[in-house]
Formats: sequence, C-alpha cells, structure tokens
Amino acid sequence: MGETKDAAKKVENSTAVEWLARLGLFSRGVVWLVVGLLAVQVALGKKTEADKNGALKTIADKPFGHLLLVVLVIGFFGYAAWRLLEGAVGHRDEDAGRKRWTKRGTSLFRGAVYLGLAISTLKFLVSGGGNDKTQPLTARVMKAGGGRELVFVIGAGVVIGGLAMVVRAFRQKFEDKLDLGAMPARLRSATTFLGTAGIASRGLVFALIGWFLIDAAVRFNPDKAKGLDASLKTVAHQPFGRVLLFAAALGLLAFSLWSFIEARYRKI
Repeated sequence: MGETKDAAKKVENSTAVEWLARLGLFSRGVVWLVVGLLAVQVALGKKTEADKNGALKTIADKPFGHLLLVVLVIGFFGYAAWRLLEGAVGHRDEDAGRKRWTKRGTSLFRGAVYLGLAISTLKFLVSGGGNDKTQPLTARVMKAGGGRELVFVIGAGVVIGGLAMVVRAFRQKFEDKLDLGAMPARLRSATTFLGTAGIASRGLVFALIGWFLIDAAVRFNPDKAKGLDASLKTVAHQPFGRVLLFAAALGLLAFSLWSFIEARYRKI
C-alpha cells in the first residue's frame, strides 16, 4: 500500500502531470474567455448562447476549431488527473487532521468536476453539438422520490460555494498558490485585480444559478431552474440588467485572464 502511494506521489510530482495541469488551467481560460465574449454579445442584445456549449460551438466554428477542442479535452483530462492524484496522495505538507482531509476532499471534488467537463467536451467533439441540460435534468430529479429536497440541497450548496468564491476572492488567498517572485512587477499588480474581480464574478454567477435551483425546488417548478446561459439572460431582463450583465461579462473575462496567469505561474 505504501509503495502504491509513493508511486502515485511520484506521478503527481512528475513533469508530465505538471504540464497537463497547466494545460488544463489554460483550457479553462479559453472556455471562460469565449463565455465572457458571448455574454458581452448578450448584453448588447444579440441572440447567442453564453454558456459552455455556446463556447464550444463558437470554438468549433473557427478555423482549426476542432483541433483546439482536442487540446481542451486533453487539458481538462490532465487537470482532472492532477486534482484526483492530489486528493488521493497530496497535501502531505499540510497540518494533520481535518485541514489535510478537507483539502484532499476539495481536490477530489474539483478533479471529478473537471473529469465531467472533459467527458462532456469529448462528447461534444464527437457528436458535434449539445444543449444546456440543466432544466431537463432538474425535472427528472424532481420527479424522483426525494428529488425536490435533493435539488434544494444542491442549489444551497452551489450558492454557498459561489459565495465562498467571493469571500476567497476578496481575501486574495489565491496569491499564495502563485510564484509571485517569478512575475514582472506590473503583472503582479494586474494579477491581484484580475484574480479578485474574476473569481468574485464567477462566484456570483454560480450563486445565481444555485438560487434558481432553490427557487425551482421551493415552487416545485423545474422551469425555474436555469443554467449559465439562462441565468445571464434573466439578469439582462432586469432593470439595468444589460449594465449588470455587461459588468458580469467583464468579470468573466477577468477570470479567463486570471486562468492564463495561473496556468503559467501556479505552484504545482
């Protein structure tokens, strides 16, 4: 058992896994960059789909788009592998007990999320398209026994997770994960701003999606559940909604730029 853990630890610390993880962070940046640009178009009144599938469709329609999608798939699988290995054998330098296991659990969760993202992107690449499945999935869950309560709990978890991102953004703890000494001074200042604005914006968007899930569960109405695209468009229809959506879009663009910086300077 000990030899297996040591072998897994060596794989986690290998150069190949490090570069795959960085490619994964870069891939995340590409997707959120396109989502942010699509959200800007929605704010300007254009009919487009501002979510992951919309981003993938936009990428696929560009020259060498399918090749870039292959790179994204590899990156997401690589990032997932790094996080899963980190969850299984990593965080050895952390304090023993709850802190270590909390961080391992978080790594496992992130690894599972990106594994799902890698698989969904691969399916998109193979099938050539897809739609926002949030509402149909919510409807199926709510029809099952205890499904309404489960949707409520998931929604609450998404809200809490989103608000936790906002708190993390303004505490600026994300800088601890970066090799700041290797950065040019000007980039260091920009990194603080982009990380704070980007992570906070992403957290608020997630919290909004979670709120719609809670609303769907409370009203027992799956139509109230919304994915990223529908949530952003709901914001656009509120008073001053286009201004708010434009601000959110800029925040998502900031997050994409932060992802590119993290891909280069993150301590792995």
